[in-house]
Amino acid sequence: MKNISILGSTGSIGTSTIKVVRSNPDKYRVVGLSAGNNIDLIGQQIEEFMPVAVAVSQEAQAQVLKGRLSHDIKTEIYWGKEGFKRIAVLDEADIVVSAMSGAAGLLPTYDAILKGKDIALANKETMVMAGAIIMSLCEQKGVSILPVDSEHSAVFQCMQGHNLDDLRRVILTASGGPFRDFTLSQLENITPAMALKHPNWEMGKKITIDSATLMNKGLEIIEAKWLFGLELDQIDVIVHPESIIHSMVEYNDGSVIAQMGIPDMMTPISYALSYPEHLKTDLPYLRLEAIKSLHFYAPDPVKFRCLRLAVDALKEGGSMPAVMNGANEIAVASFLKDEISFLDIPKVIEMTMYAHCTMPVNTIEAVLEADRWARAQALDMINKLGK
Repeated sequence: MKNISILGSTGSIGTSTIKVVRSNPDKYRVVGLSAGNNIDLIGQQIEEFMPVAVAVSQEAQAQVLKGRLSHDIKTEIYWGKEGFKRIAVLDEADIVVSAMSGAAGLLPTYDAILKGKDIALANKETMVMAGAIIMSLCEQKGVSILPVDSEHSAVFQCMQGHNLDDLRRVILTASGGPFRDFTLSQLENITPAMALKHPNWEMGKKITIDSATLMNKGLEIIEAKWLFGLELDQIDVIVHPESIIHSMVEYNDGSVIAQMGIPDMMTPISYALSYPEHLKTDLPYLRLEAIKSLHFYAPDPVKFRCLRLAVDALKEGGSMPAVMNGANEIAVASFLKDEISFLDIPKVIEMTMYAHCTMPVNTIEAVLEADRWARAQALDMINKLGK
């Protein structure tokens, strides 16, 4: 029986993790849960799993939650940053699923690693902002990071049984989002409602917008660099609209190994929790005879500037990836509130990056300061842009 804490249990990754647990009740026990504002759903999860502890964003929400629970449930209820930390470092947890959205997931994940917990990592911002720090700390603490992103899970699976020295490159696949066939002029009139309609995946709002801008793939390039110890020229991106091949690894002899499956996050989550086993899920078989055709083409760097900006941030290094990420989070939030246009997202990021003087980031505090600066700067840029 493996004990699991889930950071972000009411989001898309969190709820898929819950499905994996339900499919294998003899393998997994939920001991910790955390959520932002969805106290209705986390209340249901508490009633179902009766974890040791949960955390929510605000004290008022915690009090409401306490009042709703049955008297026979002894779950401790915490709130805020300190509450999320408690869930991340629970003594009872064997593995922590890091599924909080955005930069907010960095500190709880860092705290879990400090405590020596293995990590099932869905929060890519942790690696984007602080990859060198995180990987060094994992080595010190003997902690394993098991990727949950479908692309990185695919790479991880394709690398099993192979020497890293034999690897030529990894090929990250991208669905291309809902606007892969749009012209640049068509992108000028994109609304938040249009951008939130992803053709293949059901995800949270922020990551869905990142998929539409292809920033998601840029973040994944940075994450792949740190997770697998790669150089930038060993990482390629290819658009694959069907989302059946989740990524590929090419070796020195020309062999290319691909991991395939229907587009459902239960597969990479299950593998991260059960590694090195492949446990049974309730997912249907992949029927290639029904799909018939798979397509591939290069991403358009002119239409999707966010991909290039992420690569530029990785090349620059230091504090720049954290700045790029913070600016993106602010720009995406502003777009969702209809304060800026879809094409303003890369503008805000680029202006923020241009205004930044890159600094070394050797501590989590330095990373958080770069993030804080970027958010303030991006908000200022948005105010100057207007609408």
